[in-house]
Amino acid sequence: MRGITKIFLIDSDLHRRASISHCLSQSNIHVEPFEDATELIRHTPDYGLMLVHDERNQISVAIDYMVDMEDWMPIIGFSEKPDPRSVAKVIQKGAIDYIAWPFTGSEVSTVINDAAEVAQTIGTRRYRQYIAKKRIDRLTKREREVLSSVANGLSNQKIAERLDISPRTVEIHRANMLNKIGANHTSEAIRMAVEADLVT
Repeated sequence: MRGITKIFLIDSDLHRRASISHCLSQSNIHVEPFEDATELIRHTPDYGLMLVHDERNQISVAIDYMVDMEDWMPIIGFSEKPDPRSVAKVIQKGAIDYIAWPFTGSEVSTVINDAAEVAQTIGTRRYRQYIAKKRIDRLTKREREVLSSVANGLSNQKIAERLDISPRTVEIHRANMLNKIGANHTSEAIRMAVEADLVT
């Protein structure tokens, strides 16, 4: 795991951005502040960690960007008086951690260090799950049924019987499914189905 040497701070509030940047600089953490995720994306960030204020879907924008770029950067969400449901949603989406503002330099340093430790394992797993689900969302209902059946070990003939379609139609759905999710072969599609929890 590469060490976290840089924080990309995303926050629309100028004064809070300045306060957080100052707070982190006291802990010898280099901060690059941005008003929103779109501004960060325009600068093509290199490796670091994103500290994102939980507002206006900014965490989702940042995660979608990483999925599209097929790259991963740990994300920590933050807000004032975090709502437990919002925190759970952000963590499920792919963030590593969540912290309440205002925080001290030592508090955020601890969270950042913890994020660096878990990002390689939990973070990467969440990222792979998210990218798999996003790709599978491109499928039609029938293509998803075919993928789920393939991932559960059924042959084309058994899938055809199960879905009451011809084996040739199953082959067409399989080919379309592979193409839509960007899988080069069936085993790759099965891996995505497992990561997206399609396997029963």
